[in-house]
Parts: sequence; structure tokens; C-alpha cells
Amino acid sequence: MSVKVLGVKIDQVTMDGAVSQVAEMIAQRGPHLVITANSEMVMLANHDPLLYQIIDRADLVVADGIGVVWASRMLGKPLRQRIPGVELMEAVLARSVESKWKVFLLGGEPGVTDEAGAKLLQLYPGLQIVGSHHGFFRKEEEEQVFASIKAVRPDILFIALGVPKQEKWAAAYLAHLDVPVAMGVGGSLNIFAGRASRGPKWMQRYGLEWLYRLLKQPWRAGRMLALPQFALWVVLERLMLRGDFPYE
Repeated sequence: MSVKVLGVKIDQVTMDGAVSQVAEMIAQRGPHLVITANSEMVMLANHDPLLYQIIDRADLVVADGIGVVWASRMLGKPLRQRIPGVELMEAVLARSVESKWKVFLLGGEPGVTDEAGAKLLQLYPGLQIVGSHHGFFRKEEEEQVFASIKAVRPDILFIALGVPKQEKWAAAYLAHLDVPVAMGVGGSLNIFAGRASRGPKWMQRYGLEWLYRLLKQPWRAGRMLALPQFALWVVLERLMLRGDFPYE
């Protein structure tokens, strides 16, 4: 079951349920696409028809961001749980050890996947990282990237190319790669590599990681302008649903 937040599909799922769905996708072999959607992505999808279609057709879309959860409650369709993308990745990696799933890491600057992979092997002993490749490859190098992925036949491909490039890249090439599950993970590889950090636990608890990222990376201010616009659109939609919208 799913709900619509500003017209964008978000699945009604818990963390455990999301991991179970990933397991089912791998058992079915695929291809399947997992998307972690926050407020910025919802706003982007409202201006990008291709991204909107990709999200709508994705096999699993989780609420990565307190704003999406807040919006669902405002609109009378409360989501069960916020599922940060990095935490879903961690949960899937833990299950990968147990289920012996093979993992491929794609994205980030040169060196990031190696650093992230080394850290993940420490965090999850027994994890099978069968390959990795940085995200700064040119169009003419894509066939080489395809070949490196297909050669090792991973069960899960984690893609860190940034939104919406990672979602569009996965939608375009996942079937060609014969990978059961692909998941866009944004900056998660940078976090595991130690090149970026999450906010303190209390900020995570209260959904304030967006503020932490803004303070650490002021250049994100332009992107953050989508957040007040998102909130305004949600309030207007709620007013229209209640019949309180001042048409006259």
C-alpha cells in the first residue's frame, strides 16, 4: 500500500517491512528499483515528469526525511515510519551478511567506494562486496562500467550518483545489467568513507539532520529553498482537501 505526498508515491512500510521486500525482490531476481524519497525529491518530481514516472513505477519508495512524514500526517494519510536512506542501506547490508547477498558499490568521487567498502567490511564481517566503481565515469566509459557489474553478478547495486541522476541511471540500465535490486543511496558512501557525517543523535531523533547538513555545507542553501516551498504546497493541499481554501 502507498500514499501520495503532493502527488508522489510513498510506500506505507516500516524498516523491517522494507528489508523484507528487498529480500523478496532478490528471490524474484528482478530487476527492481528502491528509491529513498525526501522533500527535495518530491518537489523535484513535481517539476520533472521523467523522475515522477520513475518514482511512480519503482518497486519500493520509502520516506527518507521527516518532511515527507510530516506532510503525510498533515494530509490525513500518515506514514508509519521515517526510513532514512543510510539506515535502510545499513539494514540491508546486515541482512546481506546473513543471506549471503553480493553487493556492488557505484558512485562517489574516485577513492570513495574503496574507502567506504573497507569500512563496511569492518562493520559487517562476512559482507561480500564483489565490486565497486566511482561515479565520475564518462558516457563512453559506461560499457566498461556495465561489464564490471555484469561480470560479478551482484544481488544488490547501491548507486550514489546523486538525485535524480542515480534514479534515472538505474531506470535506464537496470534491466540491461541483470541486477535484482538497485537502490539510490545519495551521499551514504561519503558517510561510510568518513568524508561526511550525520547529525548528532538528538538531531536525527527530531528530524533536524537537514539543518545539520546546511550548517556543515552552506552551499546547500539554494537546494534548501525547496523545503519552505514544499511546506507551503502541503498546507495549501490540506486546505483544499478540507474545503477551507480561500477561492474567493
